[in-house]
Amino acid sequence: MRTFVHGAVVWDVACPRRPSRVAGVTMAGFRVRDLDALRMVPHPAVTLLLEFGAGSPVLGCAAGRQQRGSMVAGPGVGSGGAVRAWGENVECVQVRLSPVIARAVLGASPADFDGALVSLEDLWGREASRISERLGDVSSWQDRFALADALLARRHEAGPPVDPEVAWAWHRIVGSRGRARVDGLAAEVGWSRKRLWSRFRSQLGLPPKRAVKLVRFDHAAHRLVAGESAAQVAADAGYADQSHLHRDVMAFTGATPATVAGEPFLAVDDIAWPGGAQAEPSVVPWTSVT
Repeated sequence: MRTFVHGAVVWDVACPRRPSRVAGVTMAGFRVRDLDALRMVPHPAVTLLLEFGAGSPVLGCAAGRQQRGSMVAGPGVGSGGAVRAWGENVECVQVRLSPVIARAVLGASPADFDGALVSLEDLWGREASRISERLGDVSSWQDRFALADALLARRHEAGPPVDPEVAWAWHRIVGSRGRARVDGLAAEVGWSRKRLWSRFRSQLGLPPKRAVKLVRFDHAAHRLVAGESAAQVAADAGYADQSHLHRDVMAFTGATPATVAGEPFLAVDDIAWPGGAQAEPSVVPWTSVT
């Protein structure tokens, strides 16, 4: 376990020694003594928070609604800086699920969340409290990761897969870091634009155009945190100009690029998700997998 200090924020962070048995799953463990109104930055994954222990994380949105305990957030939740997290003595395993596998693991499509935070108990019933109890009963983070991974693998195996065309389009977007031409995706899989848009949205929880913007923003935001200039990031990440980058960052976070560059939610990624936050299979030409 490593300690992450960023301004007044102090977190203990643990990482699994082994990759998940399910492609598209990454995990990290967090122990936070005093979590104070941390901005939740949108991410191109479904975020699953498995809490345990005496503390309890709280996520609240601008409308005043609060969610406590274990919860699920769909891809892009937190846009506009609308979601904040806080709590004392918080302990949790945070899981990032590729939207391609989220429906199988969760038993519901991310589209059903409609951009909201959802209690895990509402989705899993008693199983949500059982996994929290089991995570609290063991003292080793590696044992906790193993428990969580076994549960995710079992649910993934039993759940319905997304259409292979939809999965391929998502991996194409991620592999291009959000620079894929959306209009060309349907033609590449042999579907009409309307059909791909409809299936993509219903199975992954967001339309292709929004997915492209979110993946591109995530890549750009992490480069800003790494200390690169906004001008360089805009040029390399596929934005028309620096003003375009500024508008996207403001839309996703409610903050300027300079402010986002100092966000602890993003800065901790180098420790919690080494080698990249999104574990996605390599993309191969569609013709070779049909």
